[in-house]
Amino acid sequence: MAAISASMVKELRDRTGLGMMECKKALAAAGGDIDVAIEELRKSSGMKAAKKAGRTAADGVVVAKVAEDGSYGVLVEVNSETDFAARDAGFLAFVEEVADKAFAEKNADVAALMAAGLEASREALVQKIGENIGVRRIELVEAGEGQVVGSYVHGNNRIAVIVTVEGAAVETAKDVAMHVAAVNPQVNKPEDMPAEVLEKESDIIKAQPDMAGKPAEIVEKMIGGRIKKFLKENSLVEQPFVKNPEVTIAKFVKDAGGDVAGFVRYEVGEGIEVEEVDFAAEVAAQLESSK
Repeated sequence: MAAISASMVKELRDRTGLGMMECKKALAAAGGDIDVAIEELRKSSGMKAAKKAGRTAADGVVVAKVAEDGSYGVLVEVNSETDFAARDAGFLAFVEEVADKAFAEKNADVAALMAAGLEASREALVQKIGENIGVRRIELVEAGEGQVVGSYVHGNNRIAVIVTVEGAAVETAKDVAMHVAAVNPQVNKPEDMPAEVLEKESDIIKAQPDMAGKPAEIVEKMIGGRIKKFLKENSLVEQPFVKNPEVTIAKFVKDAGGDVAGFVRYEVGEGIEVEEVDFAAEVAAQLESSK
């Protein structure tokens, strides 16, 4: 059985709000897999979706650059090892260089852009700062006929969003992008939700305590209602607009004459797990081994 560390228990507790012993027991049953433990806890306790993992500490910045006419834009993420480096003027100048080149060439191919001159700039920056610097990803978003794109960058360049709207103005797209930055919807519209996500959610709902002993048709009806609620909470167009919760995003954009065609959201370090090092334990282990 996998060893359950205090940091694993703390992470599960932070993400679920449940008690320490309950989290430790769940981790033990899940073989130390935090995501599996969360799924089982949701099944057994009816707990709502847990917070996202906090171990996405890879640093750096994300930026957005959009054409004045809203015809296209790019999102760029450049990573550093520390927040200190991410605030360095030279680092920020390099990020701007990457964004400018990707924007000017309408090119989201990181390898091609690096080979075309950016790699030399990156290497020089690494030598100067003393940290590893990497261009992680670039997204090119082009508006179709009758569409425009708008962007929003939040939290000291920690989150950047580009939204595409059809039949509405760039300012409307910018407002929706601000909402996406704040609320982080999973998909644009309910029908965009992947089937495997819905299947997994259905399994979790079906295993919750209040489903036990009910007739199959009642269970299916309850699952349908909860899936509908899940889709409403996680689909952009169904969410209450953060600037005016009295209307949904769909209604806000419709009142502006259009519809939301899609969005792309970047958050610094999302999906990257950084190994947590206990320096005190590491030093103690080294001292012990040197005896």
